[in-house]
Parts: sequence; structure tokens; C-alpha cells
Amino acid sequence: MNDRVLLVDDEQNLLDSLKRQLRKRFRIETALGPQEGLAAIMEKEAFAVVMSDLRMPGMDGIQFLSRVREFRPDTVRIILTGNADVESAIEAVNEGNVFRFLRKPCETETLAGVLQQGVEQFRLVTAEKELLEKTLKGCIKMLTDLLSMVSPEAFGRSARIKRYARDVAAQLDLKDPWKIETAAMLSQIGCVALPDQILKKVHQKRGLSEDELGIFASHPEIASELLSHIPRMEAVAEAIRYQSRNYHGAGLPAGEDAGGDLPLEARILKVVLDFDELESRGVLKGKALKTLRAQNGAYDPVVLDALERSLGMEARYVVRALALRELKAHMILADDVTTLKGRLLVTRGQEVGPLLIERLKNFAVNSEIKEPIRVLVPWQIEAQERIGHES
Repeated sequence: MNDRVLLVDDEQNLLDSLKRQLRKRFRIETALGPQEGLAAIMEKEAFAVVMSDLRMPGMDGIQFLSRVREFRPDTVRIILTGNADVESAIEAVNEGNVFRFLRKPCETETLAGVLQQGVEQFRLVTAEKELLEKTLKGCIKMLTDLLSMVSPEAFGRSARIKRYARDVAAQLDLKDPWKIETAAMLSQIGCVALPDQILKKVHQKRGLSEDELGIFASHPEIASELLSHIPRMEAVAEAIRYQSRNYHGAGLPAGEDAGGDLPLEARILKVVLDFDELESRGVLKGKALKTLRAQNGAYDPVVLDALERSLGMEARYVVRALALRELKAHMILADDVTTLKGRLLVTRGQEVGPLLIERLKNFAVNSEIKEPIRVLVPWQIEAQERIGHES
């Protein structure tokens, strides 16, 4: 239970008095002035409530609580001041999104009651947020599991581009990288609605008829429509909707949006999807990147630069050929995993994890898996194993 309360004022005597009055009811901490207050809220555990004076030197309470809101949006904010007026109260509510506005002096019971309401409000907000996040994660897992069962090829492509998208996002220092990672993982979810023969043709690099091309081109719109009904997935749905649209404006969906008007996540998806398409045809990474750059403005140059920088990360991996029993978490499949009869089990580019290893072991009970399996081993794991053998 989080009942941490931070009191911020520029008068130490007042802070000490309030702490004595309230310490038996809440976990009270104090900060002398707004700068100490900002340092306190950056701690690992969030405060349930922050109560601040309005008039403080250097930064007033409204500015301070606005910063608190920026760093800790769920923390409940309260103003306690002896210099209150209507305009200050309105400004505090608008700028700092203040929960309560109290006048000094304030009786202990009244103050404690308001702080308790703030703690309860914090619990309510965080509980709802946690429930929503768990629900969202469950929906994403269900959709990706469905894709892996319906079309292992499409799922494999999603797994491959997720790694590229994640590295590009790191290069661009995106504020919410989960959006592009989720968009990458769900970029092919619309394929579940497409005929199986079309998906197999695409994976086998066989030509599609004009009608088949039109059907296949519809999968981003299908995915976007599906995801748009899930809370907090609006940005992800929009990115997937525009993932086939060129930077200069050509492509689907039809419209006038181009350049910076397109969602950044969509511009990233466009680059990594087309890069993966070239690489899957056997084109080397360097040549694939040059091919994209030669497409006369089809791609965001900033994203292309970020991809080029991120490709240097490939040096972090060592290529090894391993038996199934030697696979470990965090390795990357360098080739498709198939049975000896050629049945596709897992596509290349997927990161090895406990569930994937267990899945392959289950397949191996009834079917022989083609070994060795080529993987990319992170250099940290390779170095640890080398040290272990030497010792």
C-alpha cells in the first residue's frame, strides 16, 4: 500500500510541524523548496500525494506541481497556502491539475482527511492503470499467438522487424518505444484474414496475380480496424494503417498525408518492412540499405540514418550452428527451423525464449527437426561460455 506523502515548503519550521502532526497516519517526507521536491519525486517509488506551498522563491507551487505532473502523472497534487486568491486557484487547477486547494492555517483533521482522499485517489488511478496494462498485454499476446498459429511466416516477419524497429527507436530516442515495438509485432496481424494460398505465395516469393496483390495489400487496413477498438492502441493502429505509404505520399492508404504528417512509427515500419523484404531475398544488409536510399524520397531519411547506425549492432552477435538442446534464451534464429521433411516450424529472425525452446522440443517428440540450427549468439553469452570453458 502506497501512502507516501511529500510536503514541500520553503519554511522548515512549518514542514517539521506538519510532519509531527501527520507522521502516524502517513509515511511523510519533506522537501525544503521546489528543487529538493523535484529531486525527491525522481526516486524509484512514487509518492501517492505531493502537497506544496503556493508562494516559494525560484519556482512557485503551480510551476512545481506542473513539473510533478510531467514526471509523475499519477501522483495526486495538493496546494496548501496562506496567500490564496481565486485567480491563483484557477491557475493551479489548470496548470498543475491540482486535486485540492487548501488555505493556511488548516486544522489537522481537515488536512489529514484531504490527504487520505488523495491517497485513495492515487490507489484508484494506479489500480485502473494496472488493470488496463494487464488487459492490453493480454490482448497483444493473444493476437500474436493467433498469428503464430495461423501464419508462422507472417509471425516470423513480425518478430524480425520488431528487432530492427526496436534498435531504430533506440537510435531516435523515442519517448514511448513500446508503441513501435507493438506496432512491429502486430504489423502482420491482418494476414489472419487472408487466404492461406496467398500467404504461402508471399513467403515462397512466388508472383501474385493482380487480384491477389490487391487482397494482400489490404492487410494493414484490416489490422488497423481490428486494433482501433482496443483502448490505448489508437496510435499503434494508425501506424500500421500507414505502414505501406511512402514518405513522399504515394501508396496505400490513399490520401494527401506525406512526410512529417505521417506517424513516425509508420515511417519506421515502412523502412524496416521493406528492408526485411530485401534481406529475405538474399540481399546483403549494406546493399539493401543502399537500395532503399536510391528510391527517390520513398523513405524518411532520418529513419534510414537511424537504421544504418543500428545495423552496427549486428557486431554484437556471433554466428553459431547448434543442436536443439544447445539453444538458449536471447539467441536469434539465423535461418528458418524446419523438420527433415521440410515443414516450417519457426521462421528466422525470432528471438529464442523458453516458450520457443519448449515448442521445438515438443515438435521433436514426433518429428525430426533439421539440425544443426544456425543462430546469432549475443557476444555477452559467447564471452561467458568461453570463460566457463577456460576455467
